[in-house]
Amino acid sequence: MAGPMPPFTEELEEFRRVVRRFVLAELRPHAAAWEDAGWFPDSVFTTLAEQGYLGLKYPEEYGGQGGGYLPDAVLAEELAWCGSGGLAAGIGAHIGIATPPIWKFGTEEQKRRYLAPAIRGEKIAALGITEPEAGSDVAAIRTRARRVDGGWVVSGEKTYITNGVRADFIVTAVRTTDEGGHHGISFLIVDRSDGVVSSKLSKLGWHASDTATIAYQDVFVPEENLLGRENEGFALIMANFQWERLLMALGAVGAMAVALERTGAYVRERRAFGRPLTGFQTVRHRLADLHTTAHTARCLTYDALRRFVAGENPVQEVTMAKLFTQRAAFEVIDACLQLHGGAGYMREYEIERMARDARLGPIGGGTDEIMREILAKTLRL
Repeated sequence: MAGPMPPFTEELEEFRRVVRRFVLAELRPHAAAWEDAGWFPDSVFTTLAEQGYLGLKYPEEYGGQGGGYLPDAVLAEELAWCGSGGLAAGIGAHIGIATPPIWKFGTEEQKRRYLAPAIRGEKIAALGITEPEAGSDVAAIRTRARRVDGGWVVSGEKTYITNGVRADFIVTAVRTTDEGGHHGISFLIVDRSDGVVSSKLSKLGWHASDTATIAYQDVFVPEENLLGRENEGFALIMANFQWERLLMALGAVGAMAVALERTGAYVRERRAFGRPLTGFQTVRHRLADLHTTAHTARCLTYDALRRFVAGENPVQEVTMAKLFTQRAAFEVIDACLQLHGGAGYMREYEIERMARDARLGPIGGGTDEIMREILAKTLRL
């Protein structure tokens, strides 16, 4: 039997087995109901916190496990087994994109006030960057923070914000000068208040996730909630992207594994013209190609992850992993749906939900088009 694939070790593979058992026992049984409800309970975060899963990479002094990025990577991949892309996204937004900036750039007081309770599952976090007129072009954000005595007053709008309804605080990108472009962007930690108004959005997939538009209506934010240095928030955005994109790649790798396992079981059992579907060469060869694509995606992602945890700045490799895995996941899952025939179009078999959920991948966290532009620059084209 082959050993663990680097950068993972046997110890981490044992942890993977523990996480998968937890996901299958505690999350998956509720996925269909939460999808139908368009919501999952906040208690999911406290349940995860009890297992230590909200703080795997964070220092023990804030209640984390101090395990670094690799245990977090295992969790991101294994959440695909929960049966709901929206559930995985809500958990991932809290762990993977909203709290890391506080860990990396926050003051000691901010870490005690926000990161520690987030690790305990007592406060839920969201990251607010995207706006109606500023998606991939993050330098175009317009949400304004006006200086007043003791802090700022924030006015503007964010959209497509995961955890945007339930979040207790939003790590928010704002413009703190009249100067346009990359300069003049800052980050403020905005607590939920009467002036923070969320509107849940209806989506193709991720139904259990509370993706929202958030309006900031003259919200006062105290001076001590400035995250990082004033007017230098664009660097913070860029620093966060690499881990976010790696997490998306890992999630796609996990989703492909789930889809292929379920499809393999289905085609072995389903009979046509007196034999199992696997009795037809065209089915066997199609599955062989799909497994090859999934394995390629895993190798590409694990290589980028290995470089990231080694302290490199693997922009090119992470970008390739994000670009390849997101489109591959959608195409692999769509092919799995096709192999299910009419059953694949039915909610009962779950593959239709996986196909809808996977369509977000080539858009979120940087579109395919933006990924190709980044790659073109790293290749000096």
